[in-house]
This record gives sequence, C-alpha cells and structure tokens, in this order.
Amino acid sequence: MIGRVTRTIVFFHAHPDDEALLTAGTMARADAEGHRVVLVTATAGEAGLADEGIAGTLGAVRLGELERSARILGVQRLEVLGYADSGLDGSGDGSRRPFSRTPVPEVAAAVAAIVAEEGAGVLVGYDASGGYGHPDHRHVHACARAAAELLPGVSLFEATAPRWPFALGIRLADTLASLPDDVDRTAFEEAFTPSSQITHRVDVRDYADFKRAALRAHASQATGADVRTLDALLRLPRPLFRTVLGTEYYRRVG
Repeated sequence: MIGRVTRTIVFFHAHPDDEALLTAGTMARADAEGHRVVLVTATAGEAGLADEGIAGTLGAVRLGELERSARILGVQRLEVLGYADSGLDGSGDGSRRPFSRTPVPEVAAAVAAIVAEEGAGVLVGYDASGGYGHPDHRHVHACARAAAELLPGVSLFEATAPRWPFALGIRLADTLASLPDDVDRTAFEEAFTPSSQITHRVDVRDYADFKRAALRAHASQATGADVRTLDALLRLPRPLFRTVLGTEYYRRVG
C-alpha cells in the first residue's frame, strides 16, 4: 500500500473512467484502510466514444457516471477542473482550448492548491507515456510533476502498468493477423512503463468488486458498436477479472 499511516491521497486523472481503469482498487483499499481519498479530474470526457443518442450531452452523462464511480470507491472529495477534452488527436472540438494545450503552470497551480488545501501527503499522476499516449494523459503527467514541485514534502506516484504485455500483444497480433498500416505500433511498444521502473505493486484483489462496479458505472463507455475496453473487461468472469486486474502499478518519483 502507498503508506501505512492515515493520510490523504489525491488522485489526478484526465477523464471520467480513467480512475476506474487505473486506480480504482487502490482508491477503494485506501478508503477501507482509513485514508481520505480525493479525486481530481481534468475534463468531462466529452470527446470520448458515445452512441449517437447521447453524443450531444456526453459530457454531462459522463460527469454523472464519474459521481457514481466516486461514491462506489469511497471518494470523499471530487473536483472536476472543467478543461475541454482534447480527444485522441489533441484538437478538441474547436470551441474551447483543449486541456492538452493548457499551460502546465496553470493546471499545476490548480492541482497543487487542492493538495495543499487537503494537507495531502500523496499525489498520484500518470507515467511519462500517458499510458497509451492520449494527449490528455501525457498532460496529466507533466502537470502532476509540476504540481509536485510546488509541494515540498508531498510524495508523487505515477499510475502505470507493465509495458511488456502491450508490446508483446501488438507483436503477436501483427504476426498472426497482419495489422492495418494505419495502426500505430509504436504507441503500444512505448506504452506505460518498463517493469524494472515500477516501484509499487498494490494488491487489490480483495477490492475487485469495487473496481468492477466502478467500471460498470461508466456505462456510456461500455456500449455501442465499437469494441470497448470497458465492455471487454466487464465480460471477464469474476475470478478471471480478479486475477487480471488484481494488481495496480505505480512508479514513485524521486
């Protein structure tokens, strides 16, 4: 666990559902062990995948889902910074400046203010690759690092996963099925973090049901004609889900 004494942990995420995918088990475990859990989310995720029927109201829908997920995981304070979702290409919808193009000092100051107000001892951001390279995830990485520099005495951890399963998977898929030319293989080869650089592995098997429920709360991202990560995970039998998602990974910075 990230610490044995009672403390406040601030988790900084890019979009609704990121907390469920990357850190849900840790959040539920921290709450169960008496820590205060604070969740900061940069955007409403309005540029995410959606069925046509809710495309125009996706941001509001996803914020509602985020609130449900937060309640399931024991979050005691939820803050949404309100930046525009950048989308996969980083351009957003053109109506507002995307989060990924918001100056790092501006975002870092906002996050640092929440951490300081809470008297938190731990801030959780993302690894340098932003997981699979989403521009908003990369920006969370940069902004969390900058926020930590404003917070002497606060420990910074970066949520991640071992790189090798993703790199191996893309190689096997390319060998067996010959992936289309427009698939960016380097995004998978450079995803997440080499195992040797992961400093903390958190056992969350006993909190797998909380993680599953948090994922299920993000229903807008688990339905539709496209293949969805959440839908695939939720289809796993409960014992396999507990095994596959029973460990969450972090790199301590500094």
